[in-house]
Amino acid sequence: QLDLFLDYASNVKLYPTFQEYFRKSQPPLLAAWGKNDPFFIPPGAEAFRKDIPSAKVVFYDTGHFALETHVEEISEEIHSFLKELAEAGKL
Repeated sequence: QLDLFLDYASNVKLYPTFQEYFRKSQPPLLAAWGKNDPFFIPPGAEAFRKDIPSAKVVFYDTGHFALETHVEEISEEIHSFLKELAEAGKL
């Protein structure tokens, strides 16, 4: 995760490219987010809905390392999300 943190500045420059792709392609999107994350605050997760209105954003009562503290809940959410997409023929 340290490598990702150190590479963050170069990722920000790519945001317009990501956002254009999201607006044009409307991919299924699930964002599992720590509502107490001091680095990626909740409005960052909500912003996905600006480009992808159907984006599913789920907040967990945790901080930045949501996958470490809520792995079971998040894995269940991912499974459910993928199952819904499969049943709708979107996979």
